[in-house]
Amino acid sequence: MLRASFGFGGGITAPQKTAALAGYDILREGGTAIEAMVAAAATIAVTYPHMNGIGGDAFWLIKKEGKKPIGISGCGYSAGEASIEWYEEREIKSEIPTRGGASCVTVPGAVASWEKALSLVEKPMPILDLLSNAIAYCHNGFAVTQNQSFCTETKLNELIGVTGFSDAFLLNNQVPEPGSLLKQIALGITFENLGKYGLDSFYRGDIARTHADFLSKNGSPILLDDLTAFTAEFVEPIKARISQGLLYNLPAPTQGVSSLMILALYDKLTGIKVDSANYIHALVEITKRVFIKRNGELGDQRYMGSNVQDWLSDKILNNLFCNLDLSKALPWPYNPKKGDTIWMGAVDREGTVVSFIQSVFWEFGSGLLCPDTGVFFQNRGAGFSLDPGPNQLFPRKKPFHTLNPAFAILNDGRRMAYGSMGGDGQPQTQSAIFSRYACFNYDLQRAISSPRWLLGKTWGDTGTSLKLESRFDQSLIKNLKSAGHNVELLSAFSDLVGHAGAIVLNREGLIEGASDPRSDGSALIF
Repeated sequence: MLRASFGFGGGITAPQKTAALAGYDILREGGTAIEAMVAAAATIAVTYPHMNGIGGDAFWLIKKEGKKPIGISGCGYSAGEASIEWYEEREIKSEIPTRGGASCVTVPGAVASWEKALSLVEKPMPILDLLSNAIAYCHNGFAVTQNQSFCTETKLNELIGVTGFSDAFLLNNQVPEPGSLLKQIALGITFENLGKYGLDSFYRGDIARTHADFLSKNGSPILLDDLTAFTAEFVEPIKARISQGLLYNLPAPTQGVSSLMILALYDKLTGIKVDSANYIHALVEITKRVFIKRNGELGDQRYMGSNVQDWLSDKILNNLFCNLDLSKALPWPYNPKKGDTIWMGAVDREGTVVSFIQSVFWEFGSGLLCPDTGVFFQNRGAGFSLDPGPNQLFPRKKPFHTLNPAFAILNDGRRMAYGSMGGDGQPQTQSAIFSRYACFNYDLQRAISSPRWLLGKTWGDTGTSLKLESRFDQSLIKNLKSAGHNVELLSAFSDLVGHAGAIVLNREGLIEGASDPRSDGSALIF
């Protein structure tokens, strides 16, 4: 049985072991949690490419000792040429494509977010040192995980015709078997250039010019001006006060407010036993009401009629709570929000805690890969709508983001970073982890390993059913069905319910970390 890891020096948790090791190496060398996370983010972009990459976006929540939490938004905006008219001219009128060049609508923001985070480090290590593990895995190769092999096989029909995909992610034109050696030589050279010329060169250097030319030739509206004008931003986190402490997440266009609203509404309930049918029913029904509001109103803050911090007011929460039915399931025909990603957390010896998340949207993003750089691009722009609404496409607009890194300061002083991958699954998994750990005093590893549920769809799956891992008691399943839930059973440890993780810094300096047995990761604490 997995157990949480403990130590006082530093630690990191990641859903892929090579990333955890890369961050661990930096921490052992005396680096900060921020530097460790950059090393881990670069490495996992190489060794877990179906879930993330440097052609995608990233978000940070950083809490330094004695200072307020800081948010960083590495959310790329849509191209200046990206408009409904641009797509109509190409006879695309119903929805933005999900693969290929026309799905590459937004600037990749991940690398800019790394640079922004490193600006908070007083004496940063050389960039090349932080990228050294990623470079080594590119040139020497890495072992393909079961998860990557499965995703490649299931999504191959969508991706095989997209420029660059097959050469990079197939071996001899075949899906790589788990354990296969896969190299990314061109990407390794790109990382070497980033180390030599600085992370900024991704947007204002030869790399940027190469990408702009490639994207234009392959049907994307992204131009060089879009890349050179982009910078990541410091943003003020949104917060919610509940009985257990203060919760933080990122503002729009992320769905961070959804994660906070679910826990804030659950905090209004009493007398519910953990991991009972009532517990799951309550959280699922709360999730439904929060998602309805999210789907109708959330997008780029500049185009919204309200500020998402206001959604956490007593007035709005009470209105949602009054509509909650604790005995009957609300019918759920709504289309789920897709999204695949990685979440990681880190703590250093100075007491800095980092919650970090990085993504290319769908599995392998757009699939479009530049052979000169080895970079493949996200399809986050496919999440824009061509119809009126908060997420309607306009030039230089930020898309709705499922990504949201969570952080909490508990009443006793514990600082907790936690999160998961998985579109609609992210707020749900966050609610399970936090409530089990902070409300019901589960051991951190038990809070993550315990059976989970999922309303709707997450990565690699479709459907609107309530999915339950088979380890739940049969009487619980029967009670949920009786309440009107359309229950679907998953395997005992299904990665459909997310690759979760958490790391906690206690007041006395003890660090506690846990990773998900459903993932390929590890929590390394020393």
